[in-house]
Amino acid sequence: MAIPALVPNMSLVSPKTLYFGVAGLNSVATTLFFYYFYFFAQQQFGFGNRQNLWLAALQGATYAVGSWIGGRCAQRWGYSRALRRGLIAMALALAAGTAMSGVAAHVAVMIAVTLGTCFTWPSLEALVSHGEDRAGTQWHVGLYNLVWAGTGALAYFLGGALLDAWGMVALHWVPLGIVLVEWLLAKQAQQLAVQTAHPARTVPQDPVMTPGERADRRRFLRMAWMANPFAYMAIQTLVAVMPGIAARLGLSTTWAGICGSLWCFARLAAFAWLWRWEGWHYRFGWLAGSFTALLVSFAVLLTVPHLVAMLVAQIVFGLALGLIYSSSLFYSMDAGETKGEHGGIHEAAIGLGNMSGPLVGAVALQWGPARPDSGAVAVCALLAVGWLALLRAGWRRNCPLPGTEPPRSTSDQPSGPTA
Repeated sequence: MAIPALVPNMSLVSPKTLYFGVAGLNSVATTLFFYYFYFFAQQQFGFGNRQNLWLAALQGATYAVGSWIGGRCAQRWGYSRALRRGLIAMALALAAGTAMSGVAAHVAVMIAVTLGTCFTWPSLEALVSHGEDRAGTQWHVGLYNLVWAGTGALAYFLGGALLDAWGMVALHWVPLGIVLVEWLLAKQAQQLAVQTAHPARTVPQDPVMTPGERADRRRFLRMAWMANPFAYMAIQTLVAVMPGIAARLGLSTTWAGICGSLWCFARLAAFAWLWRWEGWHYRFGWLAGSFTALLVSFAVLLTVPHLVAMLVAQIVFGLALGLIYSSSLFYSMDAGETKGEHGGIHEAAIGLGNMSGPLVGAVALQWGPARPDSGAVAVCALLAVGWLALLRAGWRRNCPLPGTEPPRSTSDQPSGPTA
């Protein structure tokens, strides 16, 4: 059966252009579904902050394990094939969700959609940066961040109004339609890549790095992988308790989406700045400063019950998130050839953060229900631990990371039997 062509004149576009389109649509679908699933759970099943935090922790744990597997499968199957299989899994799960009722059934749908998503993002990250030198990687990763962050911000901004107008039934139907369009675009991109493949293509090469430079890049990669889970720990916790924050401030679902999405646009602005400026590459001060701003702004968001403070803190929060995420993704694509596997680790680190923040908050609320701010305090404390760990790693920059120690010289080896 012929696949309908969404781009009639394929000679005018490149496969990567189509994959950027898939990334943008994927961000709309996943943002709309996952961010507003907590409003759905609140309205349909009466979930409060504690239940939504448990739900967010489950989703994060699923994403952490699934992304690690998804990255390895993308490296083994091929990026394009893994992407299309993930989209099919998402579509089937969302279609099932349109006919489901009951808490357990919808939680199962959420898990299934999450598992499908785990095969899409590592593959897309690898597809847009494959075959590029360092400058090309900077350009394509920066553009990729602008695409998914921009469309995701719009989805969060408009999602509340969409659900208020169409009802919660749109939570499954709209992402399902978007995912089907994604699959068609991905299939067309794969066909175009086959048609335009050139066996003699030369991949640009960066200058040969010294062992010290290579070790330094790996050190920053691991520090970014350390920081990014804490950033997503804050994001997932904030998204899970946003229905509670909206209720506290007297906001409808529409206004919760409008006011609560400001950090997404601030992150988008950070991505635009970092895309055009390379001075942050492998600079510890920028990474540490962003983590500090993240910690302070997150504490304000969860503890200060004023709309103006919430909006200002979101701007700082989004800017900090932009640099931390950019560090993790750029270093993942820049420090090695196994981009699919590195992308999977990058996404698994996101899932780890998505799990641990809400889990700590949920446990705190479970054991201290008389203190409604106990969850916020617990997550802030965990972020502070991560901040200290990052500072410690930065101060030890002269110490080699595990696995990067230079081999011992022959003079260190025994030369013969000792007396």
